Amino acid sequence: MASFGSRGTVKPFPGFNANDDAQKLRKAMKGLGTDEDAITDVVSRRSIGQRQEIKIAYKSLFGKDLVDELKSELSGKFEQVIMGLMMPSAVYDASELKSAMKGAGTDERCLIEILASRTNEEIKHINAIYKREYKKSLEDAIDGDTSGKFQRVLVSLCTGNRDEGTAVNPNQAKKDAEDLYEAGEKKLGTDETQFISIICTRNRNHLLKVFEEYKKIAKKDIEDSIKSEMSGDLEDALLAVVRCIKNKPAFFAERLYKSMKGAGTDDDTLIRIMVSRCEVDLLDIRAEFKKMYGKSLHSFIKGDTSGDYEKVLLRLCGGDD
Repeated sequence: MASFGSRGTVKPFPGFNANDDAQKLRKAMKGLGTDEDAITDVVSRRSIGQRQEIKIAYKSLFGKDLVDELKSELSGKFEQVIMGLMMPSAVYDASELKSAMKGAGTDERCLIEILASRTNEEIKHINAIYKREYKKSLEDAIDGDTSGKFQRVLVSLCTGNRDEGTAVNPNQAKKDAEDLYEAGEKKLGTDETQFISIICTRNRNHLLKVFEEYKKIAKKDIEDSIKSEMSGDLEDALLAVVRCIKNKPAFFAERLYKSMKGAGTDDDTLIRIMVSRCEVDLLDIRAEFKKMYGKSLHSFIKGDTSGDYEKVLLRLCGGDD
């Protein structure tokens, strides 16, 4: 997978000066009315690291917390984007996971999306921050909010313990494929635990080989088997893991497409992906989006959003394809 920043649309700003940016933001918020364009211009064109420096500069220059100031000046979905951009990545992910488990309902798709797509290192950071910020472990939070086999998939993913090597053992791959076949298609009922233990722990190269072998044995794609053997959140979770293994940018492109197609917009998903991937692999996500849907991500955002919210998302998108 691309290293952090190399396939992002947002790069560190050349000639960056934290004090200058702090002054610009102060000016944008001072007096009557707020200059949202000026805020978008600074925040969306600086890297996460640079934004943290601006927060420190702002506090030392004006004796006030920049995030609190922005929060009091902004509102709605535009505020949601700016707040997300001001957080370090793992803090943002932890806060999204917390929100997904807050209150009566659970946003299972958010839990799946984050836990299925982050690297071991990212998951370990998220775990540490979750514990620090919310005074309980992420695993305990998941245990309290989910159940059954779905819970087991999430708990497995939140250990951040997947093999991240590149070695492929062809014999083991064949055996894994046979085990998956025997756990699902070949028997009455499904042994979901076998699916979890193979799909959530093996390395990517090995799993790609497993999926190839599986197709030979089962005469169908692993995704089709998961769809026919499982249902609900468990099916969604395992499909997400498989899709992230096969092609992570395509997984996010599909999530973005679904967040905007049809009537209404799933703004939470749209915002979360744009904020969390703009410094990681949004260029690849854009390319996959165009390939999969024949239209650019830029044009979809333009058709589905408006105002300052649209402007900041288009800035993060970084161009039309």
